[in-house]
Amino acid sequence: MKVSSRLAAISPSETLAITSKAKALKQQGVDVVSFAAGEPDFDTPQHIKEAAVRALKDGQTKYTPAKGMPALIEAVREKFREENGLEYAADQIVISCGAKHSLFNAIQAVCDDGDEVIIPSPYWVTYPEQVKLAGASPVFLPTREEDDFAVDPERLAAALTPRTRALIICSPSNPTGTAIPRDRLEAIARLACEKDFYLISDEIYEKLIFDDFDLVSIASFSTEVRDRTIVVNGVSKAYSMTGWRIGYLAAPSPVAKAIAAYQSHSTSNPATVSQFAALAALTGDQEPVAKMAAAFRERRDFMMKRLGEIKGVSCRKPAGTFYVFPNISALGMGSKELAGELIEKAKIAVVPGGAFGWDTHIRLSFADSLENLGKGLDRLRDYVEKANVQ
Repeated sequence: MKVSSRLAAISPSETLAITSKAKALKQQGVDVVSFAAGEPDFDTPQHIKEAAVRALKDGQTKYTPAKGMPALIEAVREKFREENGLEYAADQIVISCGAKHSLFNAIQAVCDDGDEVIIPSPYWVTYPEQVKLAGASPVFLPTREEDDFAVDPERLAAALTPRTRALIICSPSNPTGTAIPRDRLEAIARLACEKDFYLISDEIYEKLIFDDFDLVSIASFSTEVRDRTIVVNGVSKAYSMTGWRIGYLAAPSPVAKAIAAYQSHSTSNPATVSQFAALAALTGDQEPVAKMAAAFRERRDFMMKRLGEIKGVSCRKPAGTFYVFPNISALGMGSKELAGELIEKAKIAVVPGGAFGWDTHIRLSFADSLENLGKGLDRLRDYVEKANVQ
């Protein structure tokens, strides 16, 4: 027996694999410091959990509309209006089982066999696999470290072909933490309008932004841009709700309606109790989000200082997220080999940059306490010193 060619071509998520290995070692009693986590270490805010408990007590355990319950759709509309300057009708919003699910739906909705989707590199590991599942081809657009990994509009223009169907952007980005400056976003938006391709804007990390960076949604530049953009977001990162599995998107009406129909035949509605929790997240107290972002900024600064003290390691300063993406090329080995060495010899788990298309780097998450981060960085420093890096 064999599996379909579509699924046989898909690679498993290396980030999840590294995280699982670190957790398994910890369960065996091994003192592993994990820099692999792709989720905040904070608990879901109390008022959100209480809203879920109330929903359960009130018997809110039945189906909702497949595209999400109307109250949550209205809350998402208000969020876009107030925070991003974006106006959407209710039929342009779809609630899903996580932002990853929203991205999957979006790519399925706009791609046909033979289409090309441009993915800036370094890239989140799931983008290429989702594009391949839609029958399209991922086209990688290398960025430059000296540009803080931001998309270069001139390079983008050179990469476009008649088969280009969409561009995926993520700002701030996993794995680099890069946020794309407004002028570059405007140039990208102009290209999309001139050359007629979709923009898929992954904005899941938008609330984890530092140093007063002027972060904007690319869809907000004009009606013309908004009408060719699919904006993806969710509650997992900003509200520390990774396990609740609620994402959402806004899209042009024909695309959103197609996605809603597609979802009705795949997952149906997202978990009802999770939708009530997400409603509380979007409409309730936002102070926990601000506190979490402040904590991540402190950790970012701590990571940058400590990494700067390790010979042979260099790192650009991320504008957001909870990741740093240090350059380890001076250590004389590829990222996968180094990740293997570090978990075996230094008892620290990192994600090899090769999983993101950049074998000269590793990704370190700072979604952990300063104490644990310090312990892990001590181990990284000791490993590098013993390796006699010149």
